[in-house]
Amino acid sequence: MGKNQPARNQTAMIPPTILALLAVLGCQLAGEALSHAIRLPVPGPVFGMAFMLVGLIWSPRLRDTVRPLVDTILGNLLLLFVPAGVGAMLQLGTLGRDAGPLVLAVVVSTLAAISIGALTFALVARLTGERPDTEAEVQR
Repeated sequence: MGKNQPARNQTAMIPPTILALLAVLGCQLAGEALSHAIRLPVPGPVFGMAFMLVGLIWSPRLRDTVRPLVDTILGNLLLLFVPAGVGAMLQLGTLGRDAGPLVLAVVVSTLAAISIGALTFALVARLTGERPDTEAEVQR
């Protein structure tokens, strides 16, 4: 650079969408590297999401950078379920043959999730000293 030319911000030359993709994929790559390095049975994208969460908490600039990309991805999230739906349709014979155990598993896991959620809520309410409002108290 010559003496008369001002220094340019290098990140200003990269389009914002590319910066956002680099941030997201960089976190996933870091998560994959960590997963392979420590050899725990935790998928790399889980570590990557944790890295991204920490980055989003600590850096308002990162939040502003990835927000448009995230809005676009969430706006088109339904399209990501099309391949899974096609795969399920291709396996209708297997699904029909194993319908009983599948329905049982879905019902039991749903009831377990609801029960655990309610118990967790009650435990947190007890630990924080707050009582859940009842309908009778609200009407008074």
